[in-house]
Amino acid sequence: MDIQRRKERVALLSVVSNSALVTMKLVVGLLIGSVSIISEAIHSGVDLLASIIALFSVKNSSTPADSKHPFGHGKIENISGTVEALLIFVAAGWIIYEAAGKITNPEPIEALGWGVGVMLISVAVNIVVSEMLFKVGRETDSIALQADAWHLRTDVYTSAGVMASLALIWLVHSVFPDMDFDWMDPAAAIGVALLIIKAAYDLTMQSAKDLLDVTLPAEEEEWIRLRILAQRPVIHGFHQLRTRKSGHFRFVEFHLKVDPQMTVLSSHDITEEISNSIASRFPGTSVTIHVEPCDGDCTGNCLDGCLLSEEQRHEIQCDKMPAKITT
Repeated sequence: MDIQRRKERVALLSVVSNSALVTMKLVVGLLIGSVSIISEAIHSGVDLLASIIALFSVKNSSTPADSKHPFGHGKIENISGTVEALLIFVAAGWIIYEAAGKITNPEPIEALGWGVGVMLISVAVNIVVSEMLFKVGRETDSIALQADAWHLRTDVYTSAGVMASLALIWLVHSVFPDMDFDWMDPAAAIGVALLIIKAAYDLTMQSAKDLLDVTLPAEEEEWIRLRILAQRPVIHGFHQLRTRKSGHFRFVEFHLKVDPQMTVLSSHDITEEISNSIASRFPGTSVTIHVEPCDGDCTGNCLDGCLLSEEQRHEIQCDKMPAKITT
């Protein structure tokens, strides 16, 4: 419950901070006529929508499994992250369209100090909030919170770029009043758009891959394999290891080969030990283990995960053969 409350609180903080930044940027951008600040307001507007989606997803992704959703609701977070990423593409396209027109017909910008000030506030706020989102997102393995954090971290970079361009225009106007440097404002807006397109692509890849039930990361699968192998020589092998992820939930299943004379109780104890250790290392993991008797006849998938030597397999096969009847 404490974990869920932390996720919801930090998601709500993101909604509140983005709401304030959208308002400030939009007001200042319209007052001084800066397309880069207006583009940043749109960027923060997308961040706000993403934060609302993230808040919704973290509230619902931890809903317990039910008869219609036996594997839980974890993929709500993956859908959320994917939608958030696609929204950035839309915002970037609009920014580039507006800025391209401003480059050919640049307009003078008034009260540049206000623009620099609001961008500085945006950078400071988003650094603090994105760090909190990253921290909670990584600790709770929430893809929705991490996607929201990347939204805000991208906003930090783009706001800093806009702030630098406005400060440069301000400086040039102060030293060379007749020099036309206003084209830097829409140029900075296009730079903003290109940066957030890159972020959108990364977010799409990160969020959408689990919708396709790809395997867990290689280092996680390797840890699981080593944990299974730690049961040697009690187990004779394992095969058909399959893993996937749904939001912050993981699913692991495999077949375990044991001595055919082993009791049900003993095999149950082995599977419990393996399952508990995996769930301890990766909280929220559902482990399914199918126990099979090992007859020494290793072929196909079974051979790939066999832990017996050729001699051991031969001994098991000999034990299976019926004794000769002598007269």
